[in-house]
Parts: sequence; structure tokens; C-alpha cells
Amino acid sequence: MFVHLNAPILEELKATTTDEGRKYRRENGTEYPSVTTVVGHEKKKFFAEWRRKNPQESMRVLRRGNSVHKLIEDYLNNEKIENPTGLFLQIKPLLDEHINNIVAQEVPLYSDLLRLAGRVDCIAEYDGRLSVIDFKGSTKEKRKSDINEYFMQATAYSIMWKELTGQTIDQIVILVSTEEGTTQTFIENPLNYVSLLKQTIDKYYEEKEYANEVIPNISE
Repeated sequence: MFVHLNAPILEELKATTTDEGRKYRRENGTEYPSVTTVVGHEKKKFFAEWRRKNPQESMRVLRRGNSVHKLIEDYLNNEKIENPTGLFLQIKPLLDEHINNIVAQEVPLYSDLLRLAGRVDCIAEYDGRLSVIDFKGSTKEKRKSDINEYFMQATAYSIMWKELTGQTIDQIVILVSTEEGTTQTFIENPLNYVSLLKQTIDKYYEEKEYANEVIPNISE
């Protein structure tokens, strides 16, 4: 049985999805883009084209991700898993061995400093250290150099958590279960990705501001 600790009371956020990506609105009306929208902004066109050319595979990958996330969430909530999938069964030993003292799951977070918001998979102790833990399903194994978006996402959540609760999180963990039958564990210090995250956020907002500028009609 997983131990659950009392979680801080956090503000609920209203999410909306548009062609520009997902946004979250605070109770005071402030609106921020989602972490995934911002860190994936540079690859947006590539993945949009891939989904257009591979609609069935795109839907399969989406269902796979939703399924494994739900199973992990239920399992960590000490619920009985009726129909476990292969990806869940692969990652289950990692959950059993390393995770406990769960503080939050699928809770909304935001940062006025970062101008970002989102929902974190899990905040819990991983090998005894409070961590942001993210769960991924994948067709094949990932190279560390290919998943900077994952590290930036988890880093953003660690900053949000500190801003909202005062608790410092100095470990981020990415757990990947692949269709090749393997699991991967990536453990990092979020401080290593703060600079890259800032550059990515700044570039996103610079491009959005440029796109929203009023272009004068030079023919007049």
C-alpha cells in the first residue's frame, strides 16, 4: 500500500484547448499556456504534420498514453487494477520499489514567474527524496538527448511547486515504459534545466508577441 501524505490545498484551474494549444485560467482571470504547449512549441508543426499523415497511429498513441497514465494513477491510489496493460505491468515494479509518501497526483500547478501552468503526474518520494515524477509510454526506448522537453516540463513543475507551497524539489524523475518491452529511468537535478527552460519560455513569448503585432499596410 502506498502512503499518501496531506497535500497542500491548491487553486483549481480551468483548462481550454485551442489550435494554439492548451491554456489554463486562474480564478482571477489570469491565463497561462500549458507547460507542454510551450516546451513542445518548436516541434508543433512537425507533430501536426505527422498526425495528419498518420491519423490512426496518432489516435493509438494518444489512447496508449491516456490508458497507462490512468492505470498508474489508480494503482498509486491503492485501487485494484482490473485490466492491466503491458506497459503498466512493465513499469509497476519501479512504482513498487521506488515510490512512496505520495503528496499529489494530477494536481493543477501554475507559476506567475514562469507564466506557465499545467497538471503534474505525481509528486512523491522517489528513493526517499521528494521528486516530480513523470510517466511516459513510448514505442521505443528514448535517448536522454532526445527528451529535453520532458526534463524542462518536470523542472517547470518543481519551480511551480516551490512557488505555491514553499517546498523545494531538487529531483526530477522520468519513467518510460516502451513497446519494446523495456523500462527506462531518468533522474536529474532540475537546476540543470532551468536555463534551457527560461530560453524556451522567452522564445515562445517572443514569437507570440511578434505574431500578434499589427503589421502596417505599406501600400497606403
